[in-house]
Amino acid sequence: MSMAVASLRFLARRRHQLRLAVPGTRAAFLSDTAEEAPQAAPPPPGRKVLESFREEFEIGGRLIAFETGKMARFANGSVVISMEDTNVLSTVAAAKSSDPVRDFLPLTVDYQEKQYAQGVIPTTYMRREGAPKERELLCGRLIDRPIRPLFPRGFYHEVQITVNVLSSDGKQDPDVMAANASSAALMLSDVPWNGPIGVIRVGRIDGNFVLNPTVDELGLSDLNLVYACSRDKTLMIDVQAREITERDLQAGMKLAHSEAVKYIDPQIRLAKRAGKEKREYKLSMISDENYEKIRTLSEAPIEEVFTDKSYGKFERGEALQKITESVKEKLEEECDEESLKFLPKAVDTVRKQVIRKRIIKEGLRVDGRRLDEVRPLYCESSTYPILHGSALFSRGDTQVLCTVTLGAPGDAQRLDSIVGPPTKRFMLHYSFPPFSINEVAKRGGLNRREVGHGTLAEKALLAVLPPEGDFPYTVRVNSEVMASDGSTSMASVCGGSMALMDAGIPVREHVAGVSVGLVSETDPTTGDISSYRILTDILGLEDHLGDMDFKIAGTRRGITAIQLDIKPAGIPLDIVCESLEPARKARNQILDRMDQEISSARAINDGSSPRLATLSFSSDSVRKLLFHRKKIEQDTGARVSVSDGTVTIVAKTQPIMDKAIEKVEFLVGREIEVGKTYKGIVSSIKEYGAFVDFNGGQQGLLHISELSHEPVSKVTDIISVGQALSLTCIGQDVRGNIKLSLKANLPHPHRPEKELASEDATLLPNQDLVGWAAVENMPSKDADVKSSNSKDEDDTTEETPAFSTPAVIIRSAADCDAQDVANGPTKKRSKAASSKVAKPSPRVSKPTKEQQEARKATPKKSASNGLDKGKADDSASNGLDAIPEQEISNTLKHSSPKNFRSGSIKLGDVVTAKVYQIRAYGLVLELSDGVRGMHKFVENSQNNFEVGEEVLVKCDTFSAKGVPVFSVLD
Repeated sequence: MSMAVASLRFLARRRHQLRLAVPGTRAAFLSDTAEEAPQAAPPPPGRKVLESFREEFEIGGRLIAFETGKMARFANGSVVISMEDTNVLSTVAAAKSSDPVRDFLPLTVDYQEKQYAQGVIPTTYMRREGAPKERELLCGRLIDRPIRPLFPRGFYHEVQITVNVLSSDGKQDPDVMAANASSAALMLSDVPWNGPIGVIRVGRIDGNFVLNPTVDELGLSDLNLVYACSRDKTLMIDVQAREITERDLQAGMKLAHSEAVKYIDPQIRLAKRAGKEKREYKLSMISDENYEKIRTLSEAPIEEVFTDKSYGKFERGEALQKITESVKEKLEEECDEESLKFLPKAVDTVRKQVIRKRIIKEGLRVDGRRLDEVRPLYCESSTYPILHGSALFSRGDTQVLCTVTLGAPGDAQRLDSIVGPPTKRFMLHYSFPPFSINEVAKRGGLNRREVGHGTLAEKALLAVLPPEGDFPYTVRVNSEVMASDGSTSMASVCGGSMALMDAGIPVREHVAGVSVGLVSETDPTTGDISSYRILTDILGLEDHLGDMDFKIAGTRRGITAIQLDIKPAGIPLDIVCESLEPARKARNQILDRMDQEISSARAINDGSSPRLATLSFSSDSVRKLLFHRKKIEQDTGARVSVSDGTVTIVAKTQPIMDKAIEKVEFLVGREIEVGKTYKGIVSSIKEYGAFVDFNGGQQGLLHISELSHEPVSKVTDIISVGQALSLTCIGQDVRGNIKLSLKANLPHPHRPEKELASEDATLLPNQDLVGWAAVENMPSKDADVKSSNSKDEDDTTEETPAFSTPAVIIRSAADCDAQDVANGPTKKRSKAASSKVAKPSPRVSKPTKEQQEARKATPKKSASNGLDKGKADDSASNGLDAIPEQEISNTLKHSSPKNFRSGSIKLGDVVTAKVYQIRAYGLVLELSDGVRGMHKFVENSQNNFEVGEEVLVKCDTFSAKGVPVFSVLD
């Protein structure tokens, strides 16, 4: 063991002595006392200079700048565009070689909006951005559409444009800035491209056009025009408008063209200063000799196919495919590998030339229609009545099924864009399944084409939707393409408009859309268009072989949406403006046919349309609902959304709606109204009644006299704790205490003609009544003698008070106990005191032994009232009659003697009263403070009384309305 330790110590000393020399020299062994050679300090890093180039210019009163050389220096081309505090970076990268069998341009545009640009952390679980959102896909399409036509023919190298929003002030929409930055980046790169372009946004506020409007200004604008162009031709148009006329739109496009070209010169100047020289990329072009060979073999049979009007879409496609196969066999026999490589593209070019020649020279279209003729239409609304709204629209072979689903405001789509509104309550989702063109394909996620077509139809219909205040539903339209043969997006507009009316949405009028095409010939020497034909309602084949797909949607009043896509390197603006008129005529023809099917919105509650209810609560009350909203939705099947004190409920049927409202009101509570019925649950039972929880945690008293029209001796005979009841509010006092009635919701039994209600009417002239609350020891054993009178009194009909805020004195058991303590111990009346009948003050008698035992058996506490949870004296108690406020004030003016107050009289109390009126069946008695009660005559008794006479009486019981019933003491 000691030898191992010694070996370790030796190795440690050896390692300490061993020193390595500078790399390239031999190792040196130094002793422990040798001094190490000093090492030289590393040189400080140099200062790197980033050479950047900047071009500034002004459009519409706003300063704009292009800058390069500072960001993304390795990219083939990179530019940062700035407008105020919004900065957007665009970069370009291109592959050095292309796929030899590729016959298209693989251009990819990736637009990204990360939340750091607005100083926000993403709210996703991973706290980072996920898949591209709809807005990012749409902005990518906005950049792609004007750029793609300017790449040279045969350039099939992969090109990727990546756009990042570096910072945003929320004022400017970065999409137009990104398109201009991408144009500048392509100018700086070595990629062959026939740019630059200028892109600008134009709005219109109060009839005046606004250049590059802010996001806030767009909210006030009735026009959102995005216009892209080269120096003399139009490349792309995207419009969302509120029924703008064709004439006003033309004026806006001409202004946009004159301002958009101002973006071009700064890009050219920047490219001269910092741009790269264009490289020689290999173009995939077929030789003229090989093309002529293929054209000679295929042109004649192709012409025969297109002159035969009997061919349908798929029959025509099969015939053309047979022609291609026959040409391929002949080329294989000749072993012409070069021609075989370009055969599909060459046959497509021949087909294109044949069709274009027939249209321009002869004015004949593929299906034999005239140039301005619309295909046959088929319209059907309420295709599936079980849905909220549905419609089927067909134009020729193009068929679209549109459905509408209504939801609560909380179902609105949440948008995470750095600009624009946070939510969207109207959505149109376009779906293009593979079976619609008889193909086999895998369904993926968000498709750029589907998102673009759906957004176009959505913008077209948005202009006629009612305001959110008038129609608070969230609306989702699904457009399912059943068959496609051109312009399915415009068919979605027509079908969606009919489906909205079928769903009962009060849209102002129908919206229809149509696609206009262009076939042109150009001068080989100048490149200008020498002749052209405008086609209305183009087929899918005409779209593929034509020069333009001009989608225009609107009402009879004007245009609501436009999307222009072109294939050549620009179209003159005059031709674009000329296309608006045939589109308007075709649109009106389609609107006429749609009006024949359905011309106005159906009733919202017809069929299976959902019901919507909006309830308003205080913010504190709504907090209770936030924790129970999911439970209510699971129990009822309704959709509940909560926001800013407003609760919106959407249900499929009225019973579901009623059930959901009942649960919400029970949980949250509503403002209590006299005469309204509420659902409640019995929380506790007393001898004199029961306390009921209802209306969102509030509490009221159900007195024993309000349980049934028949006399009730025991509360538990009728109800039990936890039982759900339907109760009517019959009164409230000035403090908000509530009294409830069960018998008000029960059928009234047959009553004899001789009632004591007439006596109650005499007791209460002009509804002036002051009542008392029954106490916790009621009924007492002493009242059994008068049980028959009490029964008759309880049988009287009690009507619900008609006033909205009645004053009711309601006291709980705790209130009564507190009153006893305040009054002090009662003393036994002496005979001398009883003889002083002239003294008007009432006297309180000592309670009997039975009454004391009953009081001891009664709990001293009761549930507090939900209207004022902070005060125990606001607890609900047994119910009494309503007291007008004027009578309360009059009662308070009377100074009661000590140990007596109005409303504090209890069973067994002995007081002095004055005979107010003598009736056939009893006396109307008046106490010292104006309070009135009654005494009922007993058979075979002496009834020698005079008006004004003072008598000594004892409180035996109370009527159903709280009127005290006295017995006269000898």
